Amino acid sequence: MRKPMMAANWKMNKTSEEALQFARDFLRMSPPVSEVDVVIFPPFTAIYPLSRALDKTGVHLGAQNMYYETCGAFTGEISGGMLAAEGVTYVIIGHSERRHILGESDAVIAKKIQAALESGLTPVLCVGETLQEREAGDAAAVVVRQLKAALWGLGGDLPLVVAYEPVWAIGTGKTASDADAQEMAALIRNELASITTAAERTRILYGGSVKPDNVAMFLQARDIDGALVGGASLDPHAFYRLSMAAKSQASI
Repeated sequence: MRKPMMAANWKMNKTSEEALQFARDFLRMSPPVSEVDVVIFPPFTAIYPLSRALDKTGVHLGAQNMYYETCGAFTGEISGGMLAAEGVTYVIIGHSERRHILGESDAVIAKKIQAALESGLTPVLCVGETLQEREAGDAAAVVVRQLKAALWGLGGDLPLVVAYEPVWAIGTGKTASDADAQEMAALIRNELASITTAAERTRILYGGSVKPDNVAMFLQARDIDGALVGGASLDPHAFYRLSMAAKSQASI
């Protein structure tokens, strides 16, 4: 059985002190870390203090991005090795905001996946279609292309998490239906079977305006194993409720 994951993508929010206050508040509520993999993806500036605050708590630390080179003259970038040295274990690769706002190509994302794996980090690969692509009937083709471009040739027993995030649902208040989310998650798992021997063990998350009052319908889907949460994860009480929802689903 795949262990559920609840992941908090804070994006460009929270100072170091605000991050530490979140950790104090969240940990006070005793999150269900033995039943759920709880992961916080803070901005880079909060990674060091959070790595100390979360040490031995069972809450995992992630990074929102990384570069594919190990070192060198790459102003403003950070390597997988640097992140791993600070206790980071997961890294988001290919988020739609990186693809569509900052222009990351499939080729760049593939290099980052490879570099993350070589650094001992578990990539959280984000895939998803725009509203225009969905309305044109191209959602499945877009997601399959993104998966193949990022992972093809790696093979084997890949340590990997995939997050399906329809671009039109991120930060808009709109969500995919549970049926649509399950359909896309099943497509992803089926496609993974042609790439990695770990397809059935790979966790697939849903992301896109996930909140405590709608997360249960996604967690009930057969091929969805948790959520990558944006805005709702900034509130420790809301994120605790999300984590408890994942625990409840795991016990069914």
